[in-house]
Amino acid sequence: MEIKKLCVAGGGRMGRQIAMCAAIYGVDATVYDVIEPVLTDVEQWADEYLAGRVAKARMTQEQTDAVRARFRTEKDLGEAVRDVDCVVECILEEEALKRDFFKQLDAVVGENVILATNSSFMVSSLFADCVKNPARLCNMHFYNPALVMKFVEVVQGPHTSTETAQAVYDLCLKMEKKPIWQKKEIPGFAGNYLIAGLYERARYLVEHGYCTCEEVDIAMEYGFSHKMGPFRLNDLTGVDLTFTMMKEKYEQTGIKDDMYDIYEKMVQEGRLGIKTGRGFYDYE
Repeated sequence: MEIKKLCVAGGGRMGRQIAMCAAIYGVDATVYDVIEPVLTDVEQWADEYLAGRVAKARMTQEQTDAVRARFRTEKDLGEAVRDVDCVVECILEEEALKRDFFKQLDAVVGENVILATNSSFMVSSLFADCVKNPARLCNMHFYNPALVMKFVEVVQGPHTSTETAQAVYDLCLKMEKKPIWQKKEIPGFAGNYLIAGLYERARYLVEHGYCTCEEVDIAMEYGFSHKMGPFRLNDLTGVDLTFTMMKEKYEQTGIKDDMYDIYEKMVQEGRLGIKTGRGFYDYE
């Protein structure tokens, strides 16, 4: 199966970039969101992004016009998924919200439409009971920023058919990504499973007073040639996203991760990272 028409549910930073990337590589892409100002912002962002491609001589005006024709926004879910081959869920990283969305989505798409979640941690089997024919459900996890980062994780759960995983993997290749195809599920998948160990150690060092967040980043950036240390990277991906996952873990286990209270305070103060101008670092 070839994915020629795509819907991305969620007009945030990640969702809009996934859709734009698909449109650039010839796939019709619709961004669905229920919040009108978000869709207005997505439309404005798309125009500015493509104009920037032309200004930097990365694309011609003719090329960007073709891309823009393949990229649209939609507030009505039924219209957004009309005749699509695949829907990529890219809403807030909360299990209950995702479960509700997949149930809603299942009611308006055909049973053979591929459903992929861009969750950075939750395996698709958590939502298998929310849809008919879970063989068409899998993970398709992009890394932020999706227009730049090449790495994508395609995760085939025990319910996922090989045909589904293959179609999603092929779409990644079409978008000139460097995907991996995981044949078994693990929370966080390969990338975040690996990086979780680094974050755990980094937060331990800060929580227990060994060093500051900036010093941890210096160690990883200058000692191990990481482009960004864990806290600078967290400012990019979103402090609120990390805290949401920490909070869900705390609610399930009753155990707070190191720096839980620090993250909670940062969220309360609106220090969410680059998107708000302040996080572990000041960007204003």
